[in-house]
Amino acid sequence: MEAERTLHGEELTQLGEIAAQLRVDAIRCSTKAGSGHPTSSLSAADLLAVLISRHLRYDWGDPRSRANDHLIFSKGHASPLLYAVFKAVGVITDQELVETYRQFGSRLQGHPTPALPWVDVATGSLGQGLPVGVGIALAGRYLDHLPFRVWALCGDSEMAEGSIWEALDKAGHYGLHNLTAIVDVNRLGQRGPTELEWDLDTYRRRVEAFGCQALVVDGHDLVAIDEALGRARQATGPTVVLARTVKGKGVPEIENQPGWHGKQLEPEMAERAVEALGGVRQLRVTTPPPQPAPPAGTPTSQPPVLPRYDRGAKVATRNAYGEALRALGSRPDVVVLDGEVSDSTRADRFASAYPDRYFEMFISEQQMVAAAVGLQVRGYRPFASTFAAFFSRAYDFVRMAAVSQADIALSGSHAGVEIGADGPSQMGLEDLAAMRAVQGSTVLYPSDAVSCAALVAQMPDRKGVNYLRTTRGKYPVLYDNDDAFPVGGSKLLRGGGDDHVALIGAGVTVHNCLAAADELAREGINARVIDLYSVKPLDRERLLDAVRDTGGRLVVVEDHHPEGGLGSAVLESLADLAEPVRVAHLAVRGLPTSGTPDELMDQAGIGVSAVIAAARAAVAPRD
Repeated sequence: MEAERTLHGEELTQLGEIAAQLRVDAIRCSTKAGSGHPTSSLSAADLLAVLISRHLRYDWGDPRSRANDHLIFSKGHASPLLYAVFKAVGVITDQELVETYRQFGSRLQGHPTPALPWVDVATGSLGQGLPVGVGIALAGRYLDHLPFRVWALCGDSEMAEGSIWEALDKAGHYGLHNLTAIVDVNRLGQRGPTELEWDLDTYRRRVEAFGCQALVVDGHDLVAIDEALGRARQATGPTVVLARTVKGKGVPEIENQPGWHGKQLEPEMAERAVEALGGVRQLRVTTPPPQPAPPAGTPTSQPPVLPRYDRGAKVATRNAYGEALRALGSRPDVVVLDGEVSDSTRADRFASAYPDRYFEMFISEQQMVAAAVGLQVRGYRPFASTFAAFFSRAYDFVRMAAVSQADIALSGSHAGVEIGADGPSQMGLEDLAAMRAVQGSTVLYPSDAVSCAALVAQMPDRKGVNYLRTTRGKYPVLYDNDDAFPVGGSKLLRGGGDDHVALIGAGVTVHNCLAAADELAREGINARVIDLYSVKPLDRERLLDAVRDTGGRLVVVEDHHPEGGLGSAVLESLADLAEPVRVAHLAVRGLPTSGTPDELMDQAGIGVSAVIAAARAAVAPRD
């Protein structure tokens, strides 16, 4: 194959010219924009010149071809280089590159996003591109069974991120021979030298300790780069090309000089640099075509048969999640990941039934979410589950999934003080706030097994980041199996036109509200009970009805800290009302301890007695 031949004089000259063009264009667009990261682009230009000319197999006219390799700029700040590559292969014009980079309304944003069809995921938050690449490579090796390769360009600064090593660990564990990380070891980070500077031997030993093959090269030696990339394609496991480079390479005034990270060259310096590099070029690169791939088949998919539950039976919603997930296994696009707690989240139900579509990420929550994002790049519908509290470790990955416009489903179990004796380290009490804050997210919190299964069934077909909160304990089934639970809806469990107060809960607190309503009824207080199973989007119309019918007397109860959760969602939705609303907000305000669920909910002020007291206070006449 072409990429396996030894380079000779004319080809070397041509590659040198392409690298020079990439450098020139990175300087031109960032200088014109008045910002950017040209020096981080200059150091990797030789690597990309060789990669796109001889090793990246890609049909630029069909970026969604399932046969294409994947190119991920994990060091997303080097976007001038990536966009210079796009010009070199002919998918953007020189004018778009130079005139629109970093400008308002341009698709050539400061860091790459899928606004460009050749960009799989948004990068720029360091340490994320390679972990996402692991997910794409998992799909290629274990699901698609196609020979495409994932190439991830990494910076040496991000090698200090734990997520990079989570990625290499999982790449080694799963034997991802179709994954190559190219590390641009240019020695200088944002504020000065990186942790290891040019200590390539330490990098090599670390990489090899994680089960990957390390290939150490001079990152400006075109022949050495070509040989290393060729070896990577023939490797039997994941490879990491450790390329010793010079930051600012090609511009002697700033080569290997600190203080130039994230700074454009001023026009006069840029003009000198472009001239020294041989001037502006309009070379066109033809990348090797991808290997032919058979067309995607139409696998047999049976409609899922959701589990059914008897009214009154006590079932934990985490159990319903696992059973609904197993039912969704009839869809060949559903894939499940877990963070070594599948016997608690109940994702093990799916793992037992469909082991070929289950990926254990162990205690690596960042990698778990990143792998989910990578799998959805290849068209799969991933579910990733762990304890609700532990998604906080991966929150930046969740945030960036939204920037990537990724379609993923997340499930957090063991939420709130309701989990009992395990204590506060295991209690998810911030997750609703965190997930509500994610752009375009959906946040769901079912109160029983029927609603949980119905909501799980909708998640694979929803856009964006979808989060489901489940409960550890077993609670009575409240609904009939054929009831509908549209996202954005709610359920009225008690109530009529003469209600004195509305009790509003989600998940476990719905049951507390029901018990409170029964006691209040014996006192002659009519309490409406609303199950806000859809926390985002919220059923505003149901809330408006409650305000109108009760004279604005609402009690919101949540097993969550008061900031950003259910109460915040309710108050935000009613903030523009002209009529007064009297909202009592019961939430977990202190630091919990160990105890039984009832003890802890009572201590937190969200138990049945607290709901009753808040309702009485709401209806009591005021002086």
